[in-house]
Amino acid sequence: MLDCTSAAALRATVSPPPRWPTHIKVILLSLVGGFLGILGSFVGELQAGGFLLIVFIGAPIIEEALKPIGVYLALVRWPRALTNRLYRALLCAGAGAVFGLIESAIYVFVYAPDHPDWYPAFRFTVPVFLHALASFVVGLGLDWRMPEWVNHGTKLPKRARNFYFAGVTMHATYNTLAVVLTFAGVFDF
Repeated sequence: MLDCTSAAALRATVSPPPRWPTHIKVILLSLVGGFLGILGSFVGELQAGGFLLIVFIGAPIIEEALKPIGVYLALVRWPRALTNRLYRALLCAGAGAVFGLIESAIYVFVYAPDHPDWYPAFRFTVPVFLHALASFVVGLGLDWRMPEWVNHGTKLPKRARNFYFAGVTMHATYNTLAVVLTFAGVFDF
């Protein structure tokens, strides 16, 4: 069985590396994936039944799985364009930032239109950064084996699993802390 480095080297010798238009497509697809992730997480979280634990556990699990949907698609369509681990993680961070910006806009303009003056500045910085950072961590675990896992039922790579759980844990910790601080009266949303 080939490891990631050997497989990347093998693919690089078979044909020339992708050109910049391919990278533009990959970047755009990853950013659109952040938008698709918000739609998918909305549906997924509604199907979970709206239990209290969804905020703490369900939302992070669903969101961290769906935010990189554009990167998953790019791994299938242009696997040779995503041979660099940092590149994949940065693409996921971009998707997470798009997700966070859309989610923040929904919170500021729909869920809490009568918010305090400080709320938009907070909402468009801290949660957006958290979404980008958690997605970056998840992206550190993605590689060419992900489509193999989905399509052929191979074993989920440990690195993908571990980084996914690390991103989910970061997200769940933030959500829990935000709720605790709200109930403690530190934040008045």
